[in-house]
Amino acid sequence: MIEKLSLFLNSIVQSMNEHATPVSDTLMEHNQHSGIIADTLKSLHDTAHAAAGHVVHGAGEAAHGAGHAPELPNWLELAKILFPGKLTDFLFAWHVVIFSAIVWLLLSFFCIIAYRKRSIYPGKLQNLIEWIVETLYNLIVGILGPSGVRYVPFLGTLFVYIFTMNVFGLFPGMFSSTSKLNTTLALAICVFCYVQFEGIRANGLKGYILHLAGSPKSVVEWCLVPLNLPLHIIGELAKPISLSLRLFGNISGEDMLLAIFAGLGIASLAFINPPNWLPGLPLQFPFIFLALLTSFVQALVFTLLSSIYFSLMTHHEEEHH
Repeated sequence: MIEKLSLFLNSIVQSMNEHATPVSDTLMEHNQHSGIIADTLKSLHDTAHAAAGHVVHGAGEAAHGAGHAPELPNWLELAKILFPGKLTDFLFAWHVVIFSAIVWLLLSFFCIIAYRKRSIYPGKLQNLIEWIVETLYNLIVGILGPSGVRYVPFLGTLFVYIFTMNVFGLFPGMFSSTSKLNTTLALAICVFCYVQFEGIRANGLKGYILHLAGSPKSVVEWCLVPLNLPLHIIGELAKPISLSLRLFGNISGEDMLLAIFAGLGIASLAFINPPNWLPGLPLQFPFIFLALLTSFVQALVFTLLSSIYFSLMTHHEEEHH
């Protein structure tokens, strides 16, 4: 009886061991697969993060530090990373000025060509430039009146220069200098100084000061001069600040938007290890059309506000006549 019970227990134990082995093997295999999946997900996350960060943040962080706002790299940033040295460091340090200089050199080049090849029967380039000049002339004279003819060269050049710089950063490897505050502030200071100069020229020094004082005529208005004078001075000083911040904020926002969506497009395909010719989805492409529109609008707003500042400062000249 004991022998039979012992044989029965041995058979149960042997049966349990036989069933336990596949279960343990299955569990071990499951754990191995779980580890592989976890490692794969972690690898995909790291790859996507590194890919997006390399394009959007990599070049900028190498030049500016980890707190740099996202923007697409330009060719001077890439040159600094690929060919480190004093020359590339110097060029990148002045990349805002360099790209703004490239814009005015290109504009000057096209204008010189159109002027040299001008004819009674104009070609496409001459037609384009004449159309731009005529449109800006009608716009500025429509705001300032006949006396605004003298400001057409300045304000027209201002519009074309700003719009070209805005659009320049939409080309691969290029950069919009108007996305930096030092460029927009320099343009606004030029407008401010020219407006004040024209105010003194048109009204005389005495008329200019009276304009800042609110053009007082009655006793009550003269009593309000201590209040109006500092307010008008503050208002004049605020104009270049508002001009520069408006243009800078909108263009830098465009660049950040394009850079973020370009990074998302790269991260969206990072898990399949795409070929070099297809680094990611062009998610930023639809926003390029929005950037074109806002680039035009911001250049137009800057020019229109500058025209209004001239009108407000020089309208006393027309009143005297």
